[in-house]
Amino acid sequence: MKGFIKNLLKALNVPEGEDETPSPPPASAKAAGIRPEPVPETPSAEEPASPEQPAPAPAPVRGLKPAKPSDQTLPTAPAPLPTKGGNTPDSPVLTLFFEVHQPNRLKPYNFFDIGNDPFYEDDDLNRKILDKVSERCYLPANALFTRLLEEHAGQFRMAMSLSGVFIEQLEHHRPDVLESFKKLHATGHLELLSETYYHSMGYHRSKDDFTEQVALHKAKLKEHFGVKPSLFRHTEQVYFNEFAAHIERLKFKGMMAEGVAQHLNGRSPNHLYRSPNVKSMPVILRNGQLSDDIGFRFADTSWDQWPLTAETYAAWCAASGGDVLNIALDYETIGEHQGAETGIFDFWEEFPRLWLESGHRFATPSEVVDELKPVGIYDCHEPTSWADAEKDLSPWKGNAMQLEARKKILLIEQAVKDHDDAELLHQWRKMQTSDHFYYMSTKGGAAGQVHDYFRPYASAYDAYLYYMNALSDLQLRVESGEEPVREEIAPDPNYG
Repeated sequence: MKGFIKNLLKALNVPEGEDETPSPPPASAKAAGIRPEPVPETPSAEEPASPEQPAPAPAPVRGLKPAKPSDQTLPTAPAPLPTKGGNTPDSPVLTLFFEVHQPNRLKPYNFFDIGNDPFYEDDDLNRKILDKVSERCYLPANALFTRLLEEHAGQFRMAMSLSGVFIEQLEHHRPDVLESFKKLHATGHLELLSETYYHSMGYHRSKDDFTEQVALHKAKLKEHFGVKPSLFRHTEQVYFNEFAAHIERLKFKGMMAEGVAQHLNGRSPNHLYRSPNVKSMPVILRNGQLSDDIGFRFADTSWDQWPLTAETYAAWCAASGGDVLNIALDYETIGEHQGAETGIFDFWEEFPRLWLESGHRFATPSEVVDELKPVGIYDCHEPTSWADAEKDLSPWKGNAMQLEARKKILLIEQAVKDHDDAELLHQWRKMQTSDHFYYMSTKGGAAGQVHDYFRPYASAYDAYLYYMNALSDLQLRVESGEEPVREEIAPDPNYG
């Protein structure tokens, strides 16, 4: 685990220890173990100035826990958020978001399978991984957050996005886990966000199919949770100006994106912004540094802030300033990527209470966009993401294999749809899932080691060959018009 965490840090281009910010503190502060202060924001002359911010509270010294109020009681109703025009700069409201996804991994599909085997997915492997992550993450984390949301009676709130293909796997293999997500949502304090059903990235090639996938995801959430999501979060936090305008046209009232330093130009990610291409729809930016403190650095024993306590982290969040602090993580961080032995469950057991006792607030993304207003323009001409150091699409489009695979799967869209066959269309869309292309990455160094960790094959070349062979078979099926008959997968009786 220690080596994996260090590789993740390198892949994200985040140096360890005292040099993790562009403006490191003086040597005396480093020696004391004091957390570097946030980079101050400087709005450009063309943008509305953000509210003046007082100096942040001193960051905690390593090893010392912030004092906790002894006589403070939690209010029985949610505290109101700052109203439009009255953003509170020294007390950011915190939005906690988790992405939940599992892909349908392909089996080793060789050349001689083409034309003979119309079933491409490794059902045994997918089931095995789902079972493992369910026991390590989904079930215990859902139980923990269900209890915390109920105990804090609306003061603690959070958000999630569950991909459609993930929900499908739960339907087929782990209905008990699906029920645990429903129980979590039934607390009334979990907001579900919209995304593409297939966790795909086909917007550039086909806006129509992208829009259809969003509609399918909405229908799946309605089926199981009875909700119609009002905010959007794209696969891997992808965002750019033109795309934001399309999301606004789909009647979403807000979306989420990565706060990328080169587009912030020295400003803080802890405010609402908007694209220059939209009329009014705001974007909530992820605070990458504070999110990655949990997602990647939490279990790294070589980090000079290890072990990270909930008390220390709450103090860092409070000192980050701005209006809204968005902490966004893969849900699998809890228990899977960061095992229970790291103390990750204990951390989340304590953090909501500490944040609330210190006088701060949680809010769902919808509440934030309803109550706050953008302070400036977030201008992204090219797509950004939350992955790797580049924060772009290179993890999925960085080499010739990835580009060729993406091109060929998207080129047959019309031929697939002309068949008017729901099963064929479903299979074609499942092969657009971003993970397939992520596995083909040939990045070297630490970034490459991270890709290797998630790849279920021996190499990127194997991922490419299996994918292209399966795609060749899919093309033959499209040309011939013949469809296989496959038995419906029944839920395992051992899990409900």
